[in-house]
Amino acid sequence: MPASPAPASAARGTAYAILAALSLSHLLNDLVQSLLPAIYPLLKQSFHLDFGQIGLITLVFQLTASVLQPVVGLYTDRRSMPFSLALGMAASLVGLLLLSMAWTYGVLLLAAGLVGIGSAIFHPEASRVARLASGGRYGLAQSVFQVGGNAGTALGPLLVAFIVVPHGQSSVAWFSLAALAGIIVLGIVGRWYRDRLAASARAPARSRPGTVTPLSRARIVATVAILLTLIFSKYFYMASFSSYYTFYLIHRFGVSVAQSQVYLFVFLGAVAAGTILGGPIGDRVGRKPVIWGSILGVLPFTLILPHANLAWTVALTIPIGAILASAMPAILVYAQELLPGRVGLVGGLFFGFAFGMGGLGAAILGEVADHTSIEFVYALSAYLPLIGLSAALLPRLASR
Repeated sequence: MPASPAPASAARGTAYAILAALSLSHLLNDLVQSLLPAIYPLLKQSFHLDFGQIGLITLVFQLTASVLQPVVGLYTDRRSMPFSLALGMAASLVGLLLLSMAWTYGVLLLAAGLVGIGSAIFHPEASRVARLASGGRYGLAQSVFQVGGNAGTALGPLLVAFIVVPHGQSSVAWFSLAALAGIIVLGIVGRWYRDRLAASARAPARSRPGTVTPLSRARIVATVAILLTLIFSKYFYMASFSSYYTFYLIHRFGVSVAQSQVYLFVFLGAVAAGTILGGPIGDRVGRKPVIWGSILGVLPFTLILPHANLAWTVALTIPIGAILASAMPAILVYAQELLPGRVGLVGGLFFGFAFGMGGLGAAILGEVADHTSIEFVYALSAYLPLIGLSAALLPRLASR
């Protein structure tokens, strides 16, 4: 497979300032996106929605992102677009403003779709820039990049609890300031990326690393399928938290909307912690052990959670979030090493599939909740991590 233009990043050292800027922009991007599920309880009451309609909102957002991301990634592998990052944030800004003033369910769906488009444009190219800035520490770079997104996702519900819940749906417009800040930061990153691409084009060919994978095409396809299966188990289960955890706490334990958002923040904070740990550990011990342990290792905690009281439920979400999230950086880097020269496609495919599975999971679990109960959803989804057994079929790559 031909490699997209990229210098030998290890020779240049790790660009920590760019990684920090990417992490910050990812925080702002995912903060904007996390507002949508965080205000579901308000939207459910204002628009008289059932769980199936809430799941459809998530499905529109996630599928818009998932369908477009591989396309964007494939295109940017062939033609880099340094300033597309800021363009993606601008699309999210428009969706956010529309969400703040939505007057019908159809407008809510349109706003969700625009936010999804912004995500589709942002993630593939940002993932490529993170690898370019890694200095060879690919797991660390992916963790730093992804933890920004997890932190933004965690902050969203907390800010909703203290800003949107007291002041209503229109106050969502205040978060447009975060999107504007993201556009500025990504403009700076875009200039660095443009200059690095220009320098790479002038560099001699011998400075570029080899991009040959020793596996056959059939084995590569099978391995990608296994990785996507693991993504399915992770994000299908995560959908039960991102879309319905607040409802579960309110319905089962009688907590307030604001309290439920704080407890959701605890879970999402654990996700952020797991993300930052997963990449460096993968750099040290290898990608496959991290993938194996992070997905299957969460099973005992998920099986206990549906039977726990409120205090233990909150406590259990900490290891669940941390262990489950540690897999994603390792999966991304493993896939990048499996498909060298296809960083954009890998980022678009895997982030897109993750969002798609999250949306599909939200829609299906919402229907299950409508026909059974929200408690049954958590009892059923607790077995999803068993799919992590398929990690045993992953080949060990030369780079671990």
